Amino acid sequence: MGPLKNKFKRSFPDISAKNGEESVLEGLEDEIPEEIRVAEASDSEEEEAPDEDSTSESEDEPIFTDSEDADSSGESDEDDSEAEDAEVKEENTENILPGDEDKKSKEEDEYADDTSDEEDIRNTVGNIPMHWYDEYKHIGYDWDAKQIVKPEKGDQLDDFLKKMEDPDFWRTVKDPQTGQNIILSEEDIELIKRIAGQKIPDKEFNEFEPWVDWFTSEVEKMPIRNIPEHKRSFLPSKTEKKKISRYVHALKMGWMKTKEELDKARAQEKAGPRFYMLWESDNTTESMRRIHDHVSAPKRPLPGHAESYNPPPEYLFDKKEMREWKRQEQEPHKRKLHFIPQKFNSLREVPAYSRYVHERFLRCLDLYLCPRAHRMKLTIEPEYLIPKLPSPKDLQPFPTHETLVYVGHSDIVRTVSVEPRGEFIVTGSDDTSIKIWEVVTARCVKTIQTKDIVRSVAWCPNGKLSIIAVASGQRLLLINPETGDKLVVTKTDELLAEAPENDQLDPERLKAAVQWTEPDGFEHKTGLRIVINHFKQIKQVTWHGRGDYLASVLPDGAHRSVIIHQLSKRRSQFPFSKSKGLVECVLFHPVKPLIFVATQKSIRLYDLVKQELMKKLMSNSNWISDMAIHPKGDNLIVSTYDKKILWFDLDLSTKPYQTMRLHKEAVRGVAFHRKYPLFASGGDDSSVIVSHGMVYNDLLQNPLIVPLKKLETHEKVNDFGVFSVMWHPNQPWVFSTGGDKTIRLYT
Repeated sequence: MGPLKNKFKRSFPDISAKNGEESVLEGLEDEIPEEIRVAEASDSEEEEAPDEDSTSESEDEPIFTDSEDADSSGESDEDDSEAEDAEVKEENTENILPGDEDKKSKEEDEYADDTSDEEDIRNTVGNIPMHWYDEYKHIGYDWDAKQIVKPEKGDQLDDFLKKMEDPDFWRTVKDPQTGQNIILSEEDIELIKRIAGQKIPDKEFNEFEPWVDWFTSEVEKMPIRNIPEHKRSFLPSKTEKKKISRYVHALKMGWMKTKEELDKARAQEKAGPRFYMLWESDNTTESMRRIHDHVSAPKRPLPGHAESYNPPPEYLFDKKEMREWKRQEQEPHKRKLHFIPQKFNSLREVPAYSRYVHERFLRCLDLYLCPRAHRMKLTIEPEYLIPKLPSPKDLQPFPTHETLVYVGHSDIVRTVSVEPRGEFIVTGSDDTSIKIWEVVTARCVKTIQTKDIVRSVAWCPNGKLSIIAVASGQRLLLINPETGDKLVVTKTDELLAEAPENDQLDPERLKAAVQWTEPDGFEHKTGLRIVINHFKQIKQVTWHGRGDYLASVLPDGAHRSVIIHQLSKRRSQFPFSKSKGLVECVLFHPVKPLIFVATQKSIRLYDLVKQELMKKLMSNSNWISDMAIHPKGDNLIVSTYDKKILWFDLDLSTKPYQTMRLHKEAVRGVAFHRKYPLFASGGDDSSVIVSHGMVYNDLLQNPLIVPLKKLETHEKVNDFGVFSVMWHPNQPWVFSTGGDKTIRLYT
């Protein structure tokens, strides 16, 4: 039992040295059989204690013995082996030099501190989620297969007391493997700090060592040889040629198959046999045909009662129908039937159809020669065609209902104009009178009689003057209404009382067309201050924004159809020397020195300073009735007698940006609001349509045009509806005049 005993003794320190754990050694000692332990105890008393050097050397050396020899041999063998061991050790100690001992110790300690191959054997459960042990009292098993009991957990109060009392609480961490609390050393904390600070964990590592350029950045071309390739290197070998030709022949004959063909064959084998519908319906597409997207021929119509061998009497031709049939012999396509219905007693008596072959031939020609193709039909829903417009509720305020009706005229009310402050309105009628009304109460403040039909009235836009221009027959009347501020009224009278001195002599042509006069007596008392007599009937009068200039339109005046008058100098002038057509209306630009002149089909824009044509706008309509300019001056709306409203963007094009057909009959008047993004139109269908017209400062964004409200309260009289519309200068209110002798206010 000696060698066996020594073997166990020497192997235990090795295990303990490898693992470094006392528990492992104890576990191994527990596993030793009882017989060996008794033998060890008996032999230990007999053995002599050897020297320390020799024991250490003997422990380092492993001794290999045969178990059979150990069993067979007795104590004599044990003594012999011990003697041999002693001799070997002596020889080894004699051969080792002093320098070699140091080398040997260095070699032994080379991997003493290396922990790269160590395994964490405190808990042997392996890499599993530790929360599996939440419901158990233990947290795994140690090397001896004993349960690792979880440490006692305190409540939050215990943790708080530990935090207060234990100085090492801040450096204590919990081991997830064993559940034990571990106190970190100073080296561990230093290492954690360096890693958290994104530094290199090793203190001694120098990251700023001098750079060693091992490889050059220059690419050098150094060929091994520069001999041009021989011609025979480009020729394929004959053996490869034969091999490829055999492959090609095998593929052609079908002996050899490609990978794709093999995969296809395998897939067909898996799918099994395929069955086809023999009696498939005619409507479904024929999947077996080689012609893709085949269009089936149109079928012949089914025979009717007329084609029967025994048709009802009403289907048989009478004499009149027979004459009609014969008359259309030259134009057979006009006939209702391509044959004459006949009556037979039985089906056996029906003869052969004489035109059968001819009709079959035509049918075949239709099938062969008529092209049949799928036409891609665009499925355009109505929602796509209609633009998405905002809701009218989001575009308030705008007029929605009639508030006041101004009644007092005895004939058609053609025109209306509003005072700059919005307190009064003036209207002109075919009863040769103008009336001044108070806006809020609909009370007629003043009535002034003229000698002719009033076709146009315009209140001076300058708030410092109280003047109304009235176009009555061939006279242009400048009237002081004597309403509002008395200081403004007296100042206006003083300004119009004295005629300024004019050194320039007017030409004879101008004197014959226009004469400035001052009324006397009764007309002066009614408020008339200046009368400008024209040579033709005046249709329209309009003011410049500053209130010093006004223009009058005489459609029958040819090249003198537009006359511009200057109030301060009491002078008139003809801006045009040639006639460009029948002038319908004129309009001053709100900002620039420009004038719009509308003829029947076009609008010309002239520069008054340079005296030249700037632009010509094409309306694409038959007759223009009225126009209005946006307060910013970049957009123009035009009404026409052919039921259209045209929106022109002056910066965009000379053609209409948008054409609106909102009215059912002729549109007679349009107007822009001065402050709100609104415009209104009135027509002979007795309706006033209010629309939203937002013009953006961004030139890339198109104007937003949304019809909002249709107001139909005027009555139609002699096919006349609404003549003119006008906005209140400050409020979103609109006035309209009509053929029913009334003026209506919508708010």
